[in-house]
Amino acid sequence: MCGICGEFNIKKHPANAGALERMADAMAPRGPDGSGVIIRDHVGFAHRRLKIIDLSDASAQPFVDTALGLTIAFNGCIYNYQQLREELTGLGHSFASSGDTEVILKAWSQWGEDAVSKLHGMFAFALYNREKGTLTLVRDRFGIKPLYYSQSDERIRFASSLPALLAGGDIDTSIDRVALQHYMSWHSVVPAPRTILNGVRKLPAATIRTIEADGSVSDKIYWRPDFSRSKTDEERSDGEWQDMLLDALRTAVKRRMVADVPVGVLLSGGVDSSLIVGLLAEAGQEQLATYSIGFEAAHGEKGDEFKYSDLIAEHYKTDHHRIFISSDEMRENLPKAIQAMSEPMVSYDNIGFFLLSREVSKTIKVVQSGQGADEVFGGYHWYPPLAGSNKAVADYANVFFDRSNAVLAEHLSPEYMADKDETLAFVETHFAAAGADDPVDKALRIDTNIMLVDDPVKRVDNMTMAWGLEARVPFLDHELVELANRMPSKLKLAQGGKGILKEVARRIVPSEVIDRPKGYFPVPALKYIEGPYLEMVRDSLSSQQARERGLFQQSYLDKLFAAPADHITPLRGSELWQVALLEMWLQTHVTGG
Repeated sequence: MCGICGEFNIKKHPANAGALERMADAMAPRGPDGSGVIIRDHVGFAHRRLKIIDLSDASAQPFVDTALGLTIAFNGCIYNYQQLREELTGLGHSFASSGDTEVILKAWSQWGEDAVSKLHGMFAFALYNREKGTLTLVRDRFGIKPLYYSQSDERIRFASSLPALLAGGDIDTSIDRVALQHYMSWHSVVPAPRTILNGVRKLPAATIRTIEADGSVSDKIYWRPDFSRSKTDEERSDGEWQDMLLDALRTAVKRRMVADVPVGVLLSGGVDSSLIVGLLAEAGQEQLATYSIGFEAAHGEKGDEFKYSDLIAEHYKTDHHRIFISSDEMRENLPKAIQAMSEPMVSYDNIGFFLLSREVSKTIKVVQSGQGADEVFGGYHWYPPLAGSNKAVADYANVFFDRSNAVLAEHLSPEYMADKDETLAFVETHFAAAGADDPVDKALRIDTNIMLVDDPVKRVDNMTMAWGLEARVPFLDHELVELANRMPSKLKLAQGGKGILKEVARRIVPSEVIDRPKGYFPVPALKYIEGPYLEMVRDSLSSQQARERGLFQQSYLDKLFAAPADHITPLRGSELWQVALLEMWLQTHVTGG
């Protein structure tokens, strides 16, 4: 896990060394164990390294194979790199390192673009072909690893974080009105390729982008979700599906233990993270390090789920770390968490993951996490109402969207309103695409491949990598997801959601964590904003920068200030926190607002 960046000058001018160094420095927390810069005329790569596989300098990056004429900068982890290495060795390739980076490079030389479909893991990489003069950018199937870029007539720059691109300079930081509508309507989800800034874009997941020597660009989508079912699938018994799922889960968790350092687990006490712990224990893992976090209660709402995480830790005799964060400490660290965000992310989980990662990184460098299970296995409350729906788009929007476009027009200043309802149109287009006929499948597809990428997955990457901690997500093993997609949706909707996953979990973990009410990462103080938190957000939204930017109508802000707890979104988020977070992010990352 690392940070990568680079520049490809289309006009064949020398790559800007100063910009590369600034971009790499901005990503220092992502890779505290090493750094490197390589410039070859109009192309330059830089890298920040977190040593997880092959701890020697032989795997230092950017990695150059002069014989093949290939240079790579890679962020992520390839879990099947040892098997691919053996296959490539049999085909006549020799290796100068024992890590996964060189395996990608040799695989590309052997199979070209087809190499990407052979990779099991999370990855974003840039590869320069000296002979062809091409730059290739690749992102994994679920966008677990980020890749941002900016493009002009003269050059293309890319980086693992948006702030790194800003550090490079020469970026249009004006607000993208369509992205703003997505942020305000879709609970901060801004689908690729957009970001909140007009001058920065992000490579969509499962995409290979080729930039030719003349600057022309072409994209190839190398993986698509498919919810179609064979006749055999339709006739499978529930028990057979459960057996297949358990086997796939065991494989997914085992794959993510590949490392030359210890691997722990972020243990919330929910069924997903508890199942990971149970499967690792079943596989013989002893003295597994587990970590849980809790916050102060507010408005009578409990701020931790230690009851359940303690139960699992005791059951499996893990080396458990219980972390409690006071309200004062959380408020003190909020600016640092916002600094770590590549994009404005409204979920309360951000500060939780940020502070949890800070503590975890003191004792370990790699963890497994339960993100993705709700999206893949239908764990959210908005899926059951879609079963049999004949107006799936409207039903999905009613339960997920924070506000309608008509209401948004009463909240945003007129000059920031998009010309039409772009968010609803995006969902309509996605739901209409081939490959998912059932309304529930349509929702699962958009959540797994769009919402998940630009909310939970991005959140975990940003907050863990702020402390040089690698988070692995077994529920997004692509073979596991492909299996889940083939399952009838009724198996997922059973038992209030994630029915089949719960049935499999009953074979592994105590029933107390399975039959409990669904939990969320509780941070009550950010839901019921009062006292010093209210002062903080009021100061931000009333500042000169905010007034000059003028994103929101003052009448709307006055309503939020007067009664923050009265304005809660359908997904139980604070509207005041949503608008304040956006303004604080802009003040943090965009100079002068």
